[in-house]
Amino acid sequence: MPGRPEGTAASRRVDAVRRDGRLGVGIIGAGRVGPVVGAALAGAGHAITGITSGSDDERVSAVLPDVPVLDALEVVRRSELVVLAVPHAELPGLVRGLADLGAWQLGQLVLHTDAAHGIEVLRAAAEKGAIPLAVHPAMAFTGTTIDLRQLSASYAAVTAPAPVLPIAQALAVELGCEPVVVEEADRAAYAEAIATASEFSRQIVRQATGILRGIGVENPGGYLSALVRSTVDQALTEASPAIPDLPPEE
Repeated sequence: MPGRPEGTAASRRVDAVRRDGRLGVGIIGAGRVGPVVGAALAGAGHAITGITSGSDDERVSAVLPDVPVLDALEVVRRSELVVLAVPHAELPGLVRGLADLGAWQLGQLVLHTDAAHGIEVLRAAAEKGAIPLAVHPAMAFTGTTIDLRQLSASYAAVTAPAPVLPIAQALAVELGCEPVVVEEADRAAYAEAIATASEFSRQIVRQATGILRGIGVENPGGYLSALVRSTVDQALTEASPAIPDLPPEE
């Protein structure tokens, strides 16, 4: 995967942009993830330059008030950091299409939020001099400001070329997440783990609430809430490595 090593014009531009800790951030993708990522970065001091239109612009404006709605080319033109928060299947074509239009800029940061893709999917942008970053917050998004609190308790899978890995990690921290480096070759396995946990949880809850509803229990979701949360918390505790006892102080 081509990247821009330290000392190149690209890395110098990133250093200059970040000298005051502020980036112009554009969001392509107005679903559940993009607006929330934009709001988190705005909260960290960055300026949101624009976001593309989606199916619920009213919800987006509630999360990102006063942010202009622009087409993708204008978002890229205005931004030092472009966040791509689009469905998995759309990401490769979007990156290639913008490259064919000459949109990507030398030294521009391009970050996507997809679980399964690493930075290879951003090759077309990197070939134009952009800096590829993959940051996936491991949480279920609602697309509302409620997610901002959840981000602060989440981890994020980070993949980037070695010279710019600290930038990707710093952006994950600015989202509120604890960054965990996932190698390019491991992104598919990572995505499988995320999908397994997400889909299995949903299916089990749906099955259980259906059974309770069938025997006349009102509000089965509320009835199971404490049980499901405590069971998941216990399972996660059991899955975490035990902290060894410290030796007694002498």
